[in-house]
Amino acid sequence: METYNPKVIEAKWREIWGKANSSKIDRDDDSKEKFYILDMFPYPSGTGLHMGHTETYAASDVFYRFKKMQGYNVLHPQGFDSFGLPTENYAIKTRTKPAEITQQNITTFINQMKSLGFDYDFSEKVITSDPGYYKWTQWIFGKFFEQGWVYKKTQKANWCSSCQTVIANEQVLDGKCERCGTEILQKEVPGWFFKITDFAEELIADLEKVDWPEHTKKNQINWIGKSEGAIVKFPISSAAADQFPNNKAISNDQNYLEVFTTRVDTIFGCTYCVVAPEHPIIAQLISQIANRDEVEKYVEESQKKTDLDRMEAKEKTGVELKGVKVINPFNNEEVQVYVADYVLGGYGTGAVMAVPAHDERDFEFAKKYNLEIKKVIFSYGGSTSFGNNEKEIIDEEIEKNKEDVFIEDGYLKFANDFSGMKSNEAREEMSGWLEKEGLGKKVINYRLRDWSFSRQRYWGCPIPIVYSPDGEAHLIPEEHLPWTLPEDVDFIPTGVAPLAKSEELKKRVEKIFGAGWTAEYDTMDTFVDSSWYFLRYPDSHNGEKFCSDSRLQKWLPVDLYIGGAEHTYMHLLFARFFTKAMHKIGLIDFDEPFLKLRHQGMVLDKFGKKMSKSKGNVVNPDSMVEKFGADSVRTYMLFASPLEDEVIWNEENVIGIYRFLEKVWKLSFKVSGTATVNKKLQTLLHQTIKKITEDMENLKYNTNISAMMILANAMEKENEISVTSYELLVTMLAPFAPHIAEEIWSSFAKATEDKEKQKKYEQSIFLQEWPEYNSELIKDEEINLVIQINGKVRDMILVSADIYEEEAKKVAMESEKIKNHLDGKEIKKIIFVPGKLLNIVV
Repeated sequence: METYNPKVIEAKWREIWGKANSSKIDRDDDSKEKFYILDMFPYPSGTGLHMGHTETYAASDVFYRFKKMQGYNVLHPQGFDSFGLPTENYAIKTRTKPAEITQQNITTFINQMKSLGFDYDFSEKVITSDPGYYKWTQWIFGKFFEQGWVYKKTQKANWCSSCQTVIANEQVLDGKCERCGTEILQKEVPGWFFKITDFAEELIADLEKVDWPEHTKKNQINWIGKSEGAIVKFPISSAAADQFPNNKAISNDQNYLEVFTTRVDTIFGCTYCVVAPEHPIIAQLISQIANRDEVEKYVEESQKKTDLDRMEAKEKTGVELKGVKVINPFNNEEVQVYVADYVLGGYGTGAVMAVPAHDERDFEFAKKYNLEIKKVIFSYGGSTSFGNNEKEIIDEEIEKNKEDVFIEDGYLKFANDFSGMKSNEAREEMSGWLEKEGLGKKVINYRLRDWSFSRQRYWGCPIPIVYSPDGEAHLIPEEHLPWTLPEDVDFIPTGVAPLAKSEELKKRVEKIFGAGWTAEYDTMDTFVDSSWYFLRYPDSHNGEKFCSDSRLQKWLPVDLYIGGAEHTYMHLLFARFFTKAMHKIGLIDFDEPFLKLRHQGMVLDKFGKKMSKSKGNVVNPDSMVEKFGADSVRTYMLFASPLEDEVIWNEENVIGIYRFLEKVWKLSFKVSGTATVNKKLQTLLHQTIKKITEDMENLKYNTNISAMMILANAMEKENEISVTSYELLVTMLAPFAPHIAEEIWSSFAKATEDKEKQKKYEQSIFLQEWPEYNSELIKDEEINLVIQINGKVRDMILVSADIYEEEAKKVAMESEKIKNHLDGKEIKKIIFVPGKLLNIVV
């Protein structure tokens, strides 16, 4: 064979695969078991693929090829999440139509993916900005609208004055628009919402059904934020209550501040209350607040932060509402009121009671502002009467916990009639008392808010709604779908929704619906497009249904989904919501979209810094493929670290992978049809097959590549190696480095005169069966016997794998290291574990 030349080899095989249409599968073939693997589809930006894409798509491509070789019919699709603000902003800048920019970028992405050897069937691609796709986005919207899961309302939203649109919380960084850096404002904006909150309980409970990383499940549960507790009405102190205009109520009840708490048993330790910056009590009692300017400034600053920023802030801040006090209904004590942005207006009642002795967040706040801390829950029960001995115990516990928080359940003290009760009992009794007195009730709350998906921009899926002359919203009938984007639109932001400028849209509406009817001018958030795209891939060209029933039943749900953990709160949650809603109305017969989910880590530069254009440290996959070859780039991305960990891109280390592939290439010169069987190498070979097969199922790619390196090194030491041994190594390498594997495999055809073997080698290596190990051959003839003294390893000795206990004792006692450690010590017993270790107890 010639010298390893990846540029020539890879170009050759890309052309062969393209002509053979190797990625095409029969989506209706029932002769094989199906496997649906999917990676999160990219946004086709003008910068092309980045190294993060390369890692994700390499990971899915390896698994796809592995399952294919195992005999599965594998669906491994790709598409483009092509609507969105970046393309529209670029269109504004260049005066180019977004559709043209999108198509150019998609072409670039496809060429890059092919250059990396990613085996996607692009004839079945999904493009969310294609009317043939968004027709079904609109159709699904219509089904949800009919169920009452879609509604319109006006509320405060993150507004970017530069982009002239609502910005999602997760797209606000340090109070500024992630896209353009403009400071975000809070603005009253009418918009459309999905009632995702109707599915909150299912979204939590059904995480038990899926194989997802535990931290991802936990993050979703925390984001949904289920809390069982009680509403408590704190009467507003009379001086403040007099300020209510026309005796207007706070939080729906006259002269009360309603708080939500999950620990009503701690209420006797409440020393202050906290309201969110959005709470109406601030505006309604503003003339009573002595430090009005300070409070208003704090509220204004808080409005620049997202809910996520406020929830995760390390330092809690707040301002007292001086002149406003409320009364604890259980002991009639007055407590101060603070405004603090760690309390969210959309969660619970937007107000909480603060018990710093029994809540870490309240404790931190109280220490910062020197507020009273009253301990009322104790680990010690005792009697309800306070004898001297009990008082000493309680005083001791209070002293011990002065600088700490007791957040566990316990026993109530200093709690009037509830003293002596256990926390769980007290919660029931106290909630009942609140209800009886008309001062509260038991409730379940969720932090999750309904999904606001209206965007005041052009390049998005049109919302299929029209308004009658009296302003009533009507769903556009199915026969008019797709409700297409008009093309006569000026994209320059003016504060008017771009679609409102379209004469074609106005004429279309009046022609179909009549004079005086108007269109909805908002478009949908791009997360709507990606909330169901996985359902389209099995039947991407179907014009009659979003997917045929037979293909839905055959392919869905997705067996393995790979993508970034940053999508936990939005895409993954929204996709689950869409799936559950569609299941509920009988459109699909499953209620979880992704059975198994795995995340890839971030790709960093060689100094461990995040890659970004502003830092000038972005690595372009194209230049790396040109320099090292696609096989080296793919293999390095998966070798550098476990899939879920961060990857350091270091060119010096990529060279090591290149040399490994070159070594595999050169092993062909050692291949002999008459090579004798080397039992030691054969054992290592079958151990490697076993390890790689098992690790592949768990996506432990870095250990797979390491195992192949060990095997290649062992083969290199041999004078000659058998054809079968070399075949097996190349077959295991194939999913990682497909080009070099195909080239080596095809070369075998020239090296044999056996017609049947030639026929086999002339077929793609990916049409061969994945190797199976021989359980008899994976047993080592020799092992390293671990010798311990009192459980500590003192020596390792190479012995026969089937060594007997007496022989093992003899070998151990002859070891100089063991003799030195045993010098003068009495041996009490010896423990022997066959094939593993011998432990001497002294």
